[in-house]
Amino acid sequence: MMPLPRWAPIVLLAIMATTPTITTSQGPSATAQSELRDTVSLYTTDLSALNRRWTVAYAAARRERFRAFHTEWQGRLARIDFDRLGQEGRIDYVLLNTRLTAELDRLTREEQLATDMGPYVPFAPIITEFEEARRRFNPIDPQSSGATLAAMAKEIDSLTRVVRARANATIGRPERIVGLRTVAYLDDLQRTLRDWHRFYAGYHPLFTWWTEDPYKRVTAAMTRYQTAIREVIVGQKAGEEEPIIGDPIGAAGLAEDLRAEMIAYEPAQLIALAEREFKWIEQEQRRAAREMGFGDDWRAALEAVKRKYVPAGEQPALIKALAEEAITFLKAKDLITVPPLAEEIWRMEMLSPRQQLVSPFFLGGEVIQVSYPTDSMAHEDKLMSMRGNNPHFSSATVHHELIPGHHLQGFMASRYQPHRSAFSTPFWTEGWALYWEMLLWDLDFPRTPENRMGFLFWRSHRLARIIFSLKVHLGQMTPQEAVDLLVNRVGHERANAEAEVRRSFNGTYSPLYQAAYMLGGLQIRALHQELVQSGRMTNRAFHDAIMQGGRMPIEMVRARLTNAPLRRDYRAQWKFITP
Repeated sequence: MMPLPRWAPIVLLAIMATTPTITTSQGPSATAQSELRDTVSLYTTDLSALNRRWTVAYAAARRERFRAFHTEWQGRLARIDFDRLGQEGRIDYVLLNTRLTAELDRLTREEQLATDMGPYVPFAPIITEFEEARRRFNPIDPQSSGATLAAMAKEIDSLTRVVRARANATIGRPERIVGLRTVAYLDDLQRTLRDWHRFYAGYHPLFTWWTEDPYKRVTAAMTRYQTAIREVIVGQKAGEEEPIIGDPIGAAGLAEDLRAEMIAYEPAQLIALAEREFKWIEQEQRRAAREMGFGDDWRAALEAVKRKYVPAGEQPALIKALAEEAITFLKAKDLITVPPLAEEIWRMEMLSPRQQLVSPFFLGGEVIQVSYPTDSMAHEDKLMSMRGNNPHFSSATVHHELIPGHHLQGFMASRYQPHRSAFSTPFWTEGWALYWEMLLWDLDFPRTPENRMGFLFWRSHRLARIIFSLKVHLGQMTPQEAVDLLVNRVGHERANAEAEVRRSFNGTYSPLYQAAYMLGGLQIRALHQELVQSGRMTNRAFHDAIMQGGRMPIEMVRARLTNAPLRRDYRAQWKFITP
């Protein structure tokens, strides 16, 4: 039985009165197959086919088709005899049922977003219908198309004048949010119009004759209009970085997404959790600062750690050494199986200066992408990148990106239960990698106070993500306040904090993605307490079983490892933290 870790978490697992039992001390069989494996694969294949066919964003016809598709699949799933399925099949049933509900919820949310943008893009249905008519193989009327394009160019120019007339007006944040979304939508509309025009131009005898001039005018008008919205409504002048505005989904949207991720908590409870966890972080930061000779001044200690960066050109060697150190530790402690091929094939690339604007640290997987200065960067930016990627910060993140983190995840997920990629979730992907940061802390992997400061920096960073991502989506915090939180409470360099918040809200990540790191990690940690610290599974069996189960919400990982009873209408209910 593994001894209790040194870290005494405020958040403890709330063990249920009746805990499901596992069939063996080693967990579920790695070779067990789900009866619904092919069903899930068929759903994924059909969904991909529809996504290739229905490509116009925010189109009402697209929403109708996908709503019909997911509703049809709900009916197909309901006809399956749930009681005759084994545990793997029941897990897939619950996962697919949850996915279908979530997809329908998102279509309703998309409809509202389209409605909000409607006044800005009254011409969007015309472009959509151009493309949909082409997809239906309807005959083209070049003269009518040319006239429509010419009228559209005039309409867009009129809209541009209306926007420009508001140049000195005060634009509220809700309108700026819609404006920023519209800027991206106009990109998509221009691509759609370009694809439509390219299909006919030069092939239909009269198409180019009638449409070439009005097509050029409408594309130029859309570009001018997009620039006007960007400058007047969004507030981004030429040559400036895009402002960090965000696109909050509100309390209802967060509730839907939490249900989809099988998290049985409300946002306020998760924010309170992060605030309580910060207390432990601050206590440990002061302890490390005292060991470094800075008394209780953890900020001074953190500053000293940041200054211990390696010289230019030496970061790749550091990353290699840190990766090998982590793998050696895993093997010595017999924590998880590391396939020799996985250890052999990982690679390293350097991020460009442009990429570092939104990814100031590492990106990982089979290829770890390293953020460190290049000769084209400004002097201040070089120092900021080096300080933010010092060896002690990196010691807590290299294994997060490689082994046992994202690289090992991808390696195993492509070999075990690959059909469950349909249920991929950041709570499994990022939660797993974050969990290892906590477990390695418990096992005294970071031995020096400097390394502990690095680990604590990243843990506080992930707690801050819970707070700012949920509060921004609830409308309780602005993106600029999120930047200030990262600078003042976590200790980020301001440029790195801005890059972090920009990446969180530029549409690249789902609303719960940033909160999923720590929350998913705490879920797996709670499951580790239940199964490993109780002596029911070994560390290696526990970790291997998670990797062999495929991608899914952590509540279903628990159901798989404990053989928990499931119903066809199962909903999230696992209380992995105390109130």
